Amino acid sequence: MALLSDRDEKEVRTKLAGLTSRVTLVNFTQELSCQYCRETEQLLKEVAALSDKIALEVYNFQLDKAQVAQYGVDKIPATAVVGAKDYGIRFYGIPLGYEFGAFLSAIEDVSRGTTDLAPESRTALAELAQPVRLQVFSTPT
Repeated sequence: MALLSDRDEKEVRTKLAGLTSRVTLVNFTQELSCQYCRETEQLLKEVAALSDKIALEVYNFQLDKAQVAQYGVDKIPATAVVGAKDYGIRFYGIPLGYEFGAFLSAIEDVSRGTTDLAPESRTALAELAQPVRLQVFSTPT
């Protein structure tokens, strides 16, 4: 059974039609002891099928240690959204519900290689003296 309805597929296809560059969704999963791993992979397959600019790579969290280290993944299910470069965008858990819109926006931003940040925000970020790891947590409850 599909996770995206026909109506959702149509809307997502329209949203992804404007992608300018190729995006790879890098999924980290495993078969045992992982809530939502199977569903996350299914969702990513459904999204990737809606645009010829999206590719999907799937890695086993336990077996594919080189890729786990390369992408700095420390929990699963995990999805890295990567374009011409890796901007460090990671989604942990299944990106559905409120996160789905942010997930699609991340795909668009990575495809363009830029964001819609205000000039003031860009200036403030440029003044950071050292790397910052920002994590946003959301829950439907």
